[in-house]
Amino acid sequence: MNHKKFQLVLASASPRRKDLLEKAGFHFHVFSVKVSENLEKNLTVDEQILQIARRKAWATALSYQSTKNQPFVVLAADTMVTLGQELLGKPVDTVQAHDFLRRLSGQTHEVKTSVVLFESFAPGQKPSLSISQIEKNEGDLLLSQNKLILNMKQIIETTRITFRHLSDREIEEYIASGEPMDKAGAYGIQGSAGNFVEKINGP
Repeated sequence: MNHKKFQLVLASASPRRKDLLEKAGFHFHVFSVKVSENLEKNLTVDEQILQIARRKAWATALSYQSTKNQPFVVLAADTMVTLGQELLGKPVDTVQAHDFLRRLSGQTHEVKTSVVLFESFAPGQKPSLSISQIEKNEGDLLLSQNKLILNMKQIIETTRITFRHLSDREIEEYIASGEPMDKAGAYGIQGSAGNFVEKINGP
């Protein structure tokens, strides 16, 4: 049985994800690489957010250097809010943030989060693979090259959330706090927007 110890690397600068891992008792390194989060129109929402999470995991795996040459596992995630057939990502400005929250007011929407775990390759054995090969992979086994096997696990969790009706004043005060500007759907349920929630179904 293989008892090799891996470092856990969080491929995200999100304080919320860091906090969740810390509360769960994990020891990990934070190492975030900025990647494109552009969406491909011909993909489903699930495919889109999995593709972005794989992109984050791969970029981090290529850039991260273990100080002890210890093997590591990269954890990456991506979140998207959907209202019917609309995708509500991070708002580009306060006007769009207001528009998102106004549309979510009194409605039930879905929050989808993709999670990718990517087992690192050994030091000095990084394969020369294109990002498109990584983005389009749909299986648990990522790729093998020169007998080097890279393993990936990926899941999607979907939660249905119902907002109570929000007044314009509540929306404006929330936007003024600055909290919604870096969050999908223009809100974070862990913050003060938790007061907007009327019902939650799912994890």
